[in-house]
Amino acid sequence: MSDNLDKVVQWYPGHMVRAMRRIGEYLKLIDIVIEVIDARVPVSGANPTLDTLAKNRDRIVILNRDDLANPSTTKNWLAHFASIGREALATTGRDQQSLTRAIAVMKRMATGRGISRAIVVGLPNSGKSSIINGLLRRSAARTEDRAGVTRQLQWFRLGPGLEVMDTPGILVPKIATREAQWKLAMVGAVPRERYDPEEVAINFHRWLTDATHGRTRVPDLETFASARGFARKGGEIDYHNAAQSYISAFNDGVFGRISLEAPDDPATT
Repeated sequence: MSDNLDKVVQWYPGHMVRAMRRIGEYLKLIDIVIEVIDARVPVSGANPTLDTLAKNRDRIVILNRDDLANPSTTKNWLAHFASIGREALATTGRDQQSLTRAIAVMKRMATGRGISRAIVVGLPNSGKSSIINGLLRRSAARTEDRAGVTRQLQWFRLGPGLEVMDTPGILVPKIATREAQWKLAMVGAVPRERYDPEEVAINFHRWLTDATHGRTRVPDLETFASARGFARKGGEIDYHNAAQSYISAFNDGVFGRISLEAPDDPATT
């Protein structure tokens, strides 16, 4: 079984380089920065360059896919962001109740500015376009369950005096740790052709076993593959396709609500 996770570190396609440059330029016209982060990976799923690029702008963190994350862990994350003075909300795609709160925060930030402009940023497949569609209550931004679908900057009018921009998903040029690599691959932030799904699934289950002190009921890859009938002619297990199905099952919530990072993790700052 080969180890291809190191390839993820170097993955930074040309369209992302250009998009990051353009986002930096557009920020000169922006009042509010909305960062959409997968609620399961609030550390690995954040873009640290925003701390520099958007340091003088109002910011909102949207922890999306809340329905897939551990509710207790998400609650702790919201408390963590509040403790550092950052506005944060947990949402589930187009769930109107959670998005209504986001709109209220944006309108509060926009009060007294005349026309305010907000920009929505996030890693690939973080659910940015679904958030925009939910805010607009219509299908305006293109969505798809794979990384790198949005390629163009798009403006939408959210209401009187408030405009919002959708942007391409931006993967940071270097993923700092090996652990962050498999986590981002596991939640779909990295295109499938850029990593070995077997290695990702194995790393995930090893982490989960350690985190639960061996008490997890989530099957390992071999058990999952056998139960789902992933066998080639002669009875050999088809680990590659089994691993892809395993990752899809995780993102469909088959294994339950699992957060991969918590505020009290040693690596959290």
